[in-house]
Amino acid sequence: MPAMTRRNWFELLALPAWAPAAKLTITGLETFLAKVNRRGDWLLVRLQTSAGLSGLGDASQGGNDALTLRLLNQFFERLRGGGLAEIERLRAALEPEIARQGQPAAVALSALEQCLWDLQGQVFGVPCFELLGGRLHARIRNYANINRSTEDRSPAGFAQMAERAVRDGFDAVKLAPFDGMPRGDAAAIEAHTRLGIECARAVRKVIGAKRELLIDGHSHFDLERGLELARRLEPLNLFWLEEVTPARPVENLAAINRSAKMPTAGGESIYGVKGFWPYINAGAVDILMPDVKYCGGMLELKKISAMAEGAGMPVSPHGVASPVGNFAAAHVCASLPNFLILEYSYGEVRWRADLIDPPERLVNGRLELSARPGLGITLNDRVARQQAA
Repeated sequence: MPAMTRRNWFELLALPAWAPAAKLTITGLETFLAKVNRRGDWLLVRLQTSAGLSGLGDASQGGNDALTLRLLNQFFERLRGGGLAEIERLRAALEPEIARQGQPAAVALSALEQCLWDLQGQVFGVPCFELLGGRLHARIRNYANINRSTEDRSPAGFAQMAERAVRDGFDAVKLAPFDGMPRGDAAAIEAHTRLGIECARAVRKVIGAKRELLIDGHSHFDLERGLELARRLEPLNLFWLEEVTPARPVENLAAINRSAKMPTAGGESIYGVKGFWPYINAGAVDILMPDVKYCGGMLELKKISAMAEGAGMPVSPHGVASPVGNFAAAHVCASLPNFLILEYSYGEVRWRADLIDPPERLVNGRLELSARPGLGITLNDRVARQQAA
């Protein structure tokens, strides 16, 4: 990566306050694929500029890393030689590609968009949340998603991981205990459902009544079984029940939402404001969960959240992400009047804290955002390369 030289800095300082972003151009792209676990790796992106500044983004969990890498290089050619204020133009140009290629294209666009915000913040010397309307929340509450790190899928296995998260200060824990749901055989489906409920009960017992319990259905249920699941989970006093059925037809989620005694949440896989509007309009869920990687980036997350605010809905961004993705989402969350809680992929790798500098600082499950420019972090290249997939 080219260094920021003394001459580069003097060139920037000599410009009017409004000029640096217009003066810089995008010159290079780097990608880092780090091995995490069988549920997916972390694909990180770094854009370089003519002044030696670089910006970070997260393109993880797109479902096909090889395709995402190809699309990143393809999309980068639209940015090469251009300025930092290309976010809306880039999004509009790539809409057809996202319609054709789906989530791998969405995460590629989103990662590049995150890089541009990081760069703009650095050029103007302000954190990204200042560019997005200013900070309303000094610390961003995170819940510990223990699902991706729990290999022992028994009640005891989930309880053990939940206990770890509580010891680390989290006061909200999520699991998806119905993964691996069999198909077709009613008896097998019921047995697996009972096991999942037992897992949820075990976690509730270990975290206690005062901490929050979140359950993700991962769309494993049909309407009839989903309605019954909501009834069976009522005694656990859930913070929310997430995505019991697939997002389409949206009427099924809306029916469960009307019936459920606990709040419902969802929307993690939806792209763009146009995708979220029918979901919101149908009353599919109580709490909206756009993912900064899947929905189109930081600006799109801000727009979707504003649409939710108009509908009286809180927003809790989905985030099976690296620390880079977590910071990108957190900067948006800091500016949202209707922000509720952010997802944190707990316990996946021991080296998470070493991947960025400075590392994520979570105190009692709250992420502290500093006043450092841009996203406020840099990538530890040595760690990223050591963990290369």
